[in-house]
Amino acid sequence: MGKKDVISKEILKNIARDISKHILHIDIKDDMEIINQEFTRVESRESDLLFQNGDEIVHIEIQNNNHKQMHLRMCRYYTDILFLYEDYKVSQYMVYIGKDKCYMKSQIQRDKMNYSYDIIDMRNIACEELIQSNVPSAIALSILCDFKGKDKQTVINTILRKLRELNDDNAFEKYLEIVTLYSTNRGLEENVKQGVEMLTVDIEKIPFFQDGMKLGAKNAKRETTFENAMIMIKDFQIAIDDVVKKLNIKKEELLEYMSKNNSQK
Repeated sequence: MGKKDVISKEILKNIARDISKHILHIDIKDDMEIINQEFTRVESRESDLLFQNGDEIVHIEIQNNNHKQMHLRMCRYYTDILFLYEDYKVSQYMVYIGKDKCYMKSQIQRDKMNYSYDIIDMRNIACEELIQSNVPSAIALSILCDFKGKDKQTVINTILRKLRELNDDNAFEKYLEIVTLYSTNRGLEENVKQGVEMLTVDIEKIPFFQDGMKLGAKNAKRETTFENAMIMIKDFQIAIDDVVKKLNIKKEELLEYMSKNNSQK
């Protein structure tokens, strides 16, 4: 992903919103106040996401690399926030999405001072729960999480396939851009590229598809088409929406056939 300062603030805020919802379980509602506050002392600094949640001020920073003075920066944000919201509870989270091991300090204990904030390392979060959520923004985030030893390509294929099934073309393109952006932080760019190629494979060039179409022209049984569809989905990992479109069948009927087929096993 490169240095943090080359990522647009809008992208950072969107990442922070998604993390707030899916990791911190704080859903930023429309009636919550987003605080667009620039803090200025010697330098100009704008937080990645700062918002009011009832009587609490939530501050989220996205960090792409280790910063040896991050604890001091977060503390400075804390005091700046207190100047404006002294009567509110202040919760701070630094979300680490970098590739290297996180070694930043999360507290300052010296003299009469005892300050701390929470560090969330995305690599310590299991990807499975986010992938199974059926929420596109959560599924996109899962590429930053712990694959728990599973094959990288298999996990990424699953992420892309679910995003394809849950979205129309325009929305899928948006989430594909997000996943591609995230993938650079894990060295998974080529895996994403291969996964996309898998999704966009020209189904009509697959031999059994051609055979199925010939059989269809000869009034072949509908069961043959369903069997071909299941092979496309299972063995070739092609999104179900693409399969039903190419084979000109109804998704509901295919799902019903697949359900019956599985129950008989």
